[in-house]
Amino acid sequence: MEFRVLKYFLTTINENNITRAAEVLHITQPTLSRQLMDLEEELGTTLFIRGKRSLVLTDDGLLFKQRAEEIVELTERASREFLDRESISGVIALGATESVGSRTLAKLIKRFSDLYPEVCFDLYNEMADNVKDRIDRGLVDIGFVLEPVDTTKYDFMRISQKETWGILVPSNHPLAGKKNVSVQEASEYPLILPKRENVRNEILNWIGKEESHLRVMANYTLLSNIVLLVQEGVGCAICLDGALAIGSRPEVTFVPLMPERTTRSVFLWKKNRMFSPAASLFIQMIKQGL
Repeated sequence: MEFRVLKYFLTTINENNITRAAEVLHITQPTLSRQLMDLEEELGTTLFIRGKRSLVLTDDGLLFKQRAEEIVELTERASREFLDRESISGVIALGATESVGSRTLAKLIKRFSDLYPEVCFDLYNEMADNVKDRIDRGLVDIGFVLEPVDTTKYDFMRISQKETWGILVPSNHPLAGKKNVSVQEASEYPLILPKRENVRNEILNWIGKEESHLRVMANYTLLSNIVLLVQEGVGCAICLDGALAIGSRPEVTFVPLMPERTTRSVFLWKKNRMFSPAASLFIQMIKQGL
């Protein structure tokens, strides 16, 4: 299987039309069709169903698309890292969750960019489990995630700044005027909970109720869109005060939960992995800066 054919496949999916994809790739439509049929024959499966005007991926096609994207991304990253070994350049891939600690990450990126202006950063905003998965697959160099996190496979640095758990409510909600609220009282209202399993389990243990005894209206990975649901009164979101989406909306109010619980953010990267010069220097800056 050639790298070129993977690019053909992904371009065809992105354009959702073989004729348009052939134009983008600067090859003839029959040539592209033959390459795609040869690919399906090599894999022994049908990747998409061809319609008159569009394409529909099969289940195998969806899986192969994910794998092809990973291969292309890794190959292109490797190529960029070897383009210029005389100066510090290239791309550093970072995966980050929403947290007040992200300000620390931003300051480190600014400091590094001032020293090495030829380095570019690819930033993926995802929940911690997805960030760790991308690290494990070599798609992200360094992760910045909220605890709790299993660091067995990683080297890590923990930042000192703490973040507090609370409940995000509409500004006209009965809880909005309180200095703090007990977790038991908060659980009487419709809730929006983090989707991350270990965090969710900790919250349920903290509340002391089975999930079936709560009114869970929605689940979230990142808080940005959930703020809008809170604003509309769909439910109250249990979250951290550091999520940057909270600060700029007067329509919602964050109330700390009692008994108080806090957490911190962690930089982590794969143990015993060979990094590009740029990524190695950024890890060094993290260690010195923290």
